[in-house]
Amino acid sequence: MTRKVQTVTPDMPLSEAIAFLKRHKVSNAPVVENDEEGHRMLIGFLSEGDCLEHLSNEVFFGSPAPQQTVRTMMKMHPVCVEPDMDIFALASIFVNHRYRHLPVAQDGRLLGIVSRRDILHALNRFYEEAFKDKSSRKFPPNLQELVNHRFILKR
Repeated sequence: MTRKVQTVTPDMPLSEAIAFLKRHKVSNAPVVENDEEGHRMLIGFLSEGDCLEHLSNEVFFGSPAPQQTVRTMMKMHPVCVEPDMDIFALASIFVNHRYRHLPVAQDGRLLGIVSRRDILHALNRFYEEAFKDKSSRKFPPNLQELVNHRFILKR
């Protein structure tokens, strides 16, 4: 999981959002607002696809009124995962729903982003460790150990 997440604010205009994604070389960004205690509260998720849709509509149909902002483009109520989710549950979500990135949140607070690549690397490390001794391939893996393998937050 990536803890240092580039985020956008809901009032950012379309042009700034596109520039932000390009500048940070990211394909998506969580949309956050700070609560009274200064915690980043996840309110949406913005992707390159969202920006492309609204930019192409704006160019084709002319400038909209009012101006497009992250709030008008973002996906509200994004699918989120919790920091202690089982790695196989995460793999299933990524495989079955074709997500590339998912925000990690707890009690509405953004903790980070986990990517499909993060899960692939974690499962591959487990696989290499479990099967580095070729003789272990003769026996099925300990399923209890596999199921209890959790996605652990790196601090």
